[in-house]
Amino acid sequence: MIMEEPLLQTLPSKEQIQVFPLFKNLPMQQIQVIHSLEQCHALEAELKHCAVLGFDSESKPTFEKGEVATGPHLIQLATLDKAYLFQMNDEIWEFLKPIFASRDQIKVGFGLKNDAHLFRKKGIELNSVIELSKCFSAFGFSNPMGLKNAMALLFQVNFPKSKKTSTSNWARKTLTPQQIDYAAADAYAPVLVFEELLRLGLLPKHIPNTTLKLRIRPSKIKAETGA
Repeated sequence: MIMEEPLLQTLPSKEQIQVFPLFKNLPMQQIQVIHSLEQCHALEAELKHCAVLGFDSESKPTFEKGEVATGPHLIQLATLDKAYLFQMNDEIWEFLKPIFASRDQIKVGFGLKNDAHLFRKKGIELNSVIELSKCFSAFGFSNPMGLKNAMALLFQVNFPKSKKTSTSNWARKTLTPQQIDYAAADAYAPVLVFEELLRLGLLPKHIPNTTLKLRIRPSKIKAETGA
């Protein structure tokens, strides 16, 4: 049996990442902020046809001792073309339940363990979720990979992470442009990482790879296979 050589890659240093080109996020016109059930129903058909969704969530931070966390207050889903930012309420939770429970729609992201914990508390079932941080062992990295480092390693870009924005009030009625941009990027970038890991054949083996490939990039797959 011939063992495959690992993809030997050196993780760029913080200094190197600082001089990389800045990550190019989706433009604002391709980011939709959703706060009503009517908006949800208007995009229901397009969401149901997404084979892969980048996934993340944001919560209003708790600063006081004994303060109870009530998040997530924002849930982000993204494709290669669009990001959906859901400002959560009971109706929107109900609307999103089938997407989270679906075994046919893959949800991909980084650091999703805490998201899964929050979802369980709300009685939400999460199926077909890929934790991308654990998909880098072929590169020689045994520890989980963060999104910023993954983007630097795969694409040689600087993925900015603003602590000021990450710890801002995600429960506010009107999100700031900085919050919208930050939240969309955190769901959009994992889709790019997923696509690249798919291309390199580095996704977990239990993912239904063949049908998934056909649903993600049918024209590309047909060209490659001559189908």
